[in-house]
Amino acid sequence: MHYDTRLKDHGLPHDPFTALVVPRPIGWISSLDRQGGLNLAPYSFFNAVSGRPPFVIFASNNRKHSQANVEETGEFTVSIASSAQRVEMNASSAPVPAGVDEAALLGIDMAPSRLVRPPRVAKSPAALECAYVKSVALTGRDGAVHPTTIVIGEVLGVYIDDRVIVDGRVDFLRLQPLSRLGYRDYGVLTEVFEMPRPTAEEIMPG
Repeated sequence: MHYDTRLKDHGLPHDPFTALVVPRPIGWISSLDRQGGLNLAPYSFFNAVSGRPPFVIFASNNRKHSQANVEETGEFTVSIASSAQRVEMNASSAPVPAGVDEAALLGIDMAPSRLVRPPRVAKSPAALECAYVKSVALTGRDGAVHPTTIVIGEVLGVYIDDRVIVDGRVDFLRLQPLSRLGYRDYGVLTEVFEMPRPTAEEIMPG
């Protein structure tokens, strides 16, 4: 099949786009408002976009509490949600009013960060401490500004639970990061394999 995203003429019960760009890592974003109130929310439109120096992004559809807090206070933390935290992560996605502390509401223990004010989820196997850089509103080719905004942060500090480090490397099967698939589906790693990058000589003829 082929469809035009502008016309949405795919003829399926649900738009398949987000079911194709998978798996997507989940960024469990914690932020503080100006009064120091905590907000905790998961974002499946999240990813690392640079390694040296490390930068991450998350996208907020409409200006949600996380984006507002990050823009006002300049910091956020990304906790990596593991398979064991799937219920709490999903519960924290509920659209509660501004000012509600999802962690306190759901009994999610938080731990202090070292370089930024927002805490991390205590039981998450890893977390990124980030400084806000800027927000970029998405503008279509027709010039229309869409409600989704990309929030960019520079990673200042990284926490890793020592139990997921094996022989000097992060063990992905111990990390057990949750990923978002399409629809209401999620996934967890069950297999990891290595493929070294080939040299130009190995793939060039002659």
